[in-house]
Amino acid sequence: MKGFMNTQPKIVFFGSSKYVIPIVEVLKNNFDLSFVVTTEKFPTDPIPSYCIKSKVYHYVVIDFGNKNFINALKEANADMAILASFGAIIPKEILNIFPKGILNIHPSLLPKYRGPTPVQAAILNGDKTTGITIIKLDEKIDHGPILFQKKELIKENDTADSLYERLFKLAAGLIVRTIKLYLREDIKLQKQNHKQSTFTKMLTRQDAYFDINNPPRPEMLNRMIRAYHLWPGVWTQIRINDKARLPDRQRLRIKFLPEKKIQVEGGKPMSYKDFINGYPELPPVMLNLFQHLKGSWNEFRMTLFA
Repeated sequence: MKGFMNTQPKIVFFGSSKYVIPIVEVLKNNFDLSFVVTTEKFPTDPIPSYCIKSKVYHYVVIDFGNKNFINALKEANADMAILASFGAIIPKEILNIFPKGILNIHPSLLPKYRGPTPVQAAILNGDKTTGITIIKLDEKIDHGPILFQKKELIKENDTADSLYERLFKLAAGLIVRTIKLYLREDIKLQKQNHKQSTFTKMLTRQDAYFDINNPPRPEMLNRMIRAYHLWPGVWTQIRINDKARLPDRQRLRIKFLPEKKIQVEGGKPMSYKDFINGYPELPPVMLNLFQHLKGSWNEFRMTLFA
């Protein structure tokens, strides 16, 4: 109804991860933010840490069926909720608590890349653009009608970390106006084309592993390094001929990082040059990987060590 904005709307926020803190900030500054719901358990985690410092009440949810939690949501008497990077499916009982529903900020151009890892999928697939979509949440994953979309270019050096950060900052700059228009019923909700939907999956450490003897093609390896940063991080294992440093029949686990860095398990990130100098006993298969990355070892050395 058109007169809904005569009073300050009360809002609950659902979210986890450092990326959505700018959204919490704008909600706190522009609306009556009742409290924040998160799946992060420890005071040092990003959302609890922010809430404690900013004196925003937060609730750590473990069980959606918990009566104390449900009562807390009802007693907040919030008009609506905003959800971003929450990491859990909201049950119907929770959806029905809010008269104006829950708006979900999703970092992709829905219906493409529904699910938990849309940014990683976009980088891995070599997409040139992505964006954010604000939908009205329903019971299915990233399925509800669209209120607003905004495109964003994917830069050549973007990692999942940098792109998530930029997309949610973009969303933070747009969510206040979107909420006001939505509550005034000045936005027409548009049904998604579900036939065009694609889905992403939860990542495991194994997803980021590659066999040193059969590495991905150079372009794909570069995408993997960017898509899987910060987590799980692209990694492989090699065997080196140094029994003093590495017992027999064990392997050296190494992680490939952006900006031409490598990290040996238990060590600090280092440049390729320092890695090669620090491990002169590297097997030919590792040097073959560098050839694989740059086309020839001499070309690799010239570009890397210049």
